[in-house]
Amino acid sequence: MACVQYPKGTTIIYADKVEPYFYILQNGIARAYSDGENQQITFWFGESGSVLFSFNSYINNSPGYENIELLTNSTLIRIKLADLFMLYGQNIEIANWGRKIAEQELIATERRLIDRAFKGAALRYHEFAAQSPELIKRVALKHIASYLGVTQVTLSRIRATHQ
Repeated sequence: MACVQYPKGTTIIYADKVEPYFYILQNGIARAYSDGENQQITFWFGESGSVLFSFNSYINNSPGYENIELLTNSTLIRIKLADLFMLYGQNIEIANWGRKIAEQELIATERRLIDRAFKGAALRYHEFAAQSPELIKRVALKHIASYLGVTQVTLSRIRATHQ
């Protein structure tokens, strides 16, 4: 386990690679995205206290589908997955912590999927702004628009009519 610092713009998790590390974001902002045909599609943001890892690497020891990029200069705790799994085997409280993290991430993913399917863009924006006011202030609009599944023009219209 190590405390590491990386500058804004650093990619710490790469798609199509088995990632050997699990991170805890002590301070900073990160985003997870996948590359589309002509664009990057942001599907997750993390703030201080968030865990950053490739689900497929963590669960299946297989290449992941996501990239995780730091949007600010950040400090993280980096743990080798092999060491983390060893701790899970040695300590039931740590194993339960790992299980709870996976459960919380699953629920958050399910919520995003349902919201995207059933809520309009304006409502998704307002809920996001209410839940994550710091992100609204500090994250580029192109990333927020991608996360919400709208164009930057649509997001600008939503913001202009609802401020």
